[in-house]
Amino acid sequence: MKKPFLALTLATSVFALAACSNSGDDVVVSTTYGDITKDQFYEEIKTLAGKALLEQVVVEQVLENNYKVSDEEITEQFNSVKEQYGESFEAILAQNGLTEETFKENVRFQLLQEKATKDVEVTDEEIENYYNQAKYELNARHILVADEETAYTVVEKLKAGGDFAALAKEYSSDSSASNGGELGWFTVGTMVPEFNDAAYALELNQVSEPVQSEFGYHIIEVTDKREVENYGTLEEKKEEIKESIAATKGDLTAKITDLLKDAKVDIKDEDLKAALDTYLTTDADADAEANSETEEPAEK
Repeated sequence: MKKPFLALTLATSVFALAACSNSGDDVVVSTTYGDITKDQFYEEIKTLAGKALLEQVVVEQVLENNYKVSDEEITEQFNSVKEQYGESFEAILAQNGLTEETFKENVRFQLLQEKATKDVEVTDEEIENYYNQAKYELNARHILVADEETAYTVVEKLKAGGDFAALAKEYSSDSSASNGGELGWFTVGTMVPEFNDAAYALELNQVSEPVQSEFGYHIIEVTDKREVENYGTLEEKKEEIKESIAATKGDLTAKITDLLKDAKVDIKDEDLKAALDTYLTTDADADAEANSETEEPAEK
């Protein structure tokens, strides 16, 4: 499965408009049917996306105060993505509800997160393994199903001589199903990590066991493999690879957690208290909550 274009980040200015006004009675919108005040707007925002939006705003504020991203860095990344998508770039922006300016805000937030992972430890062995994968492109097909039982059913049918393309059309929930599961050519970083590692470990025309990712269970077959033209030597690519690995290692959450603790975040709105639980809920908190849910009610 290909990674999302770039995760859509909600505009922080919207939250600021609702939350930072001196007067909640100030009118945001006036119509012939009445006015919408900032207090009303704030309550609507809370209902629609309050916790997720507040999480993003706070995390972005914390990152901004610990790391710096220049306009030049944003422009370079923006132009790289724009070139990658070519003539379809504007259409993809529209599909995601983005303008070039809001997309640049997404790029800035992404770069801040990348900088937060710069000090993540990456070993020479990890860099070499990545290089040995990345210097090749793979051509593969897959069948994506929702549960493990179905995945093993498909694997057994393939082992019994079933046709991969026909089974993809029958079982796969991915958009590639109509094309027999064909994904075309891809290289390292294009697919989610679980899919990537499983695919690069396969021999040509070997079918994988079920591979779980955030999208479900994949059955993968690599049908062709070729060297990436002018990819460069290990020494030339070392720093670039190190950054790529650091950005994908699961240490960003831990880093943000540390930064949030240092920032002494205190959420005043009771309805939004849980907005940062992803980062600030301790193992003890989680255990206590689980225990409270399983405890039988006391007898009256």
